Amino acid sequence: MVDESGERDGRRVLLLLHGMGATGDVWLPWAPLLERRWAGRWLAPDLAGHGWSPPLPEYSFPGLAARIGAGLAAGDRLVVLGHSLGGVVGLALAARGAGLPVDAVVGLGIKAVWSPAELAKAGELAARPVTWFASRDEAARRYLRVAGLTGLFAPEHPVVEAGLRQVDGRWRLAMDPAAFGVGAPELPALLAATDVPVLLARGEHDPMVTDAQLTELGVPVATLPGLGHNAHVEAPEAVLDLVEPYR
Repeated sequence: MVDESGERDGRRVLLLLHGMGATGDVWLPWAPLLERRWAGRWLAPDLAGHGWSPPLPEYSFPGLAARIGAGLAAGDRLVVLGHSLGGVVGLALAARGAGLPVDAVVGLGIKAVWSPAELAKAGELAARPVTWFASRDEAARRYLRVAGLTGLFAPEHPVVEAGLRQVDGRWRLAMDPAAFGVGAPELPALLAATDVPVLLARGEHDPMVTDAQLTELGVPVATLPGLGHNAHVEAPEAVLDLVEPYR
């Protein structure tokens, strides 16, 4: 776990999971908000193959969830807020068979429908070798594009740092490209495998998923007016409101 706040006092722990290409540091701007509004502890780990978390030999949603589960403290009761890929990992954590202490999952901006072309593109990205850049600025701009954060953070923002690595004067993204090959989630199966409350949410202008696609999954759905795919970056207060019923 890369970020932790608060004391071990028996309250539920808020587990914040980032999306594809980002790192746990994307949640760091939430720290003052959580100080005010979340009485318990919070964790914001890097998913496997992202940031400082080592890669996996092969990427799968259960594999990503198992890496997170291995880092949890005994006795923690979790409320999971996951963005995009992180939302799917949250559902995998909450599966009955995982045996983990998850009490609720809020999945934000999960892409519910994948076309063959989109899966093929993801497979191409997963097979590409690491790209090296001559400067930090070039690498930072690529990181922001890959993580879908262009326009939300400046290249020099501290949040970007965890997504970059410098080796012998050259720069690369910290992310393992093979993580793009995780595939499309089988959301109906994931939802059927859990008994805990699940809320699926999206920004009103999120191009990755529609209200209709989420509604078809048969769980509660929330739409955040005026927001896009990275609603947790655009409007942290509004997104934190989603987890309030489960604290």
